Amino acid sequence: MTIHEQVRIGRSGISRRRFVHTVSAAAFAAGTLTFRDIVSLRAEELQKQRRSMILLWLNGGPSQLEMFDPKPNHANSGETKAIQTSVSGIEIAHRWEQTAKVMDDVALIRSMTNKEGNHRRASYHLHTGYVPSGSVKHPSLAANVAYRIADPEVTIPSVVSVGNTFGAGYLGVDYEPFVVGDPGTLPTDTTPTVDSQRFNKRLGLLGQIENRYADRGAASLVKSHQQLYKKTRNLITSPELKAFDFADEPAEMLTAYGDNKFGKGCLLARRLIEAGSTFVEVTLNGWDTHQDVFTRTDELISQVDPAFAALIADLKARGLLDTTTVLLMGEFGRTPKINPRGGRDHFPRVFNAALAGGGIRGGQVIGQSSDDGSEVAERPVTVGDLFCSLCHTLQIDPASETRSPLGRPMKIVEEGEVVEELFT
Repeated sequence: MTIHEQVRIGRSGISRRRFVHTVSAAAFAAGTLTFRDIVSLRAEELQKQRRSMILLWLNGGPSQLEMFDPKPNHANSGETKAIQTSVSGIEIAHRWEQTAKVMDDVALIRSMTNKEGNHRRASYHLHTGYVPSGSVKHPSLAANVAYRIADPEVTIPSVVSVGNTFGAGYLGVDYEPFVVGDPGTLPTDTTPTVDSQRFNKRLGLLGQIENRYADRGAASLVKSHQQLYKKTRNLITSPELKAFDFADEPAEMLTAYGDNKFGKGCLLARRLIEAGSTFVEVTLNGWDTHQDVFTRTDELISQVDPAFAALIADLKARGLLDTTTVLLMGEFGRTPKINPRGGRDHFPRVFNAALAGGGIRGGQVIGQSSDDGSEVAERPVTVGDLFCSLCHTLQIDPASETRSPLGRPMKIVEEGEVVEELFT
């Protein structure tokens, strides 16, 4: 069969993925393609599929009992009640009314478990797949994903964060997050103050100065600085810059997401994914509820619930949910027992996460905690398992390696298995 015949068949029924694998395997066997060539073809294929991820990060450790694992028949429940969802048999906490309506598209993991109970260490672990180490600054999952599948032709940032997050580590400035402080408006200082000809002339003069600096022993610093300037120039001259501006959004869409920073951040995430970004993180602080857990989570959930539900519905309506993985979680859970201050303390032993999109089968619960919420009773899921599952949705091998500055091969995550139930 000729190449042209294979292309014709591909257009009429065989996927591009199968076609690339078939042709590359045949070429490899014939000796006309090296293994490096095949890896390059695979990377190009993933870039054209436009897989992406949105992380909604609840910073401080949200209480699983006030989220998706309520215990209405136990004293540990306190003021929290359970409500039915659109999926028969699945109940969640009563403040999540909008999320309950889209449960058909959401998978809940009620058996996340870890050992890290310190905010910084746990957050680092859940963002990088590694516990902190003094010898290596690990890349975030966002950076690792962008490194492997971001389309180099897209001119807006491949990694965006609404709120501060973890960075690219040793992967370098190309994969550092672009931090947005005010979602819904154009980033500051993105409008040149001179015409394009003068702007380019200034960049040329800067390049001459930097080259002299590089010749005096600062080549690596100059390279990083030039990469940063290149990213900046691409952004401010990109037609996709308008994705940051909500001026063209219908009023009803703004209302659905919510008139607050988190809601606007979720809307921005959808717009950026649609424009070509690979990974967007939106953070909401305030979940460290050592006291007044019910009052404080009421206010926080009132922001997250409508935004999360609107994001899922919006992505689905635009045909983006199948290729966009959405993850909602924090660094750990809270103690099932309410403390004397009416709050809950740090509790990494059992917590939960909500996932949607990216091929995940919604309308299901994975794992179970004990009746009092103090132990995992069924199907424990580790951080490594979660990372392997996220890589699966993005069609990335979690064992694929990069090299640290000291030459050490580093996998995306060292151990763990795909939670197969998410996809069956």
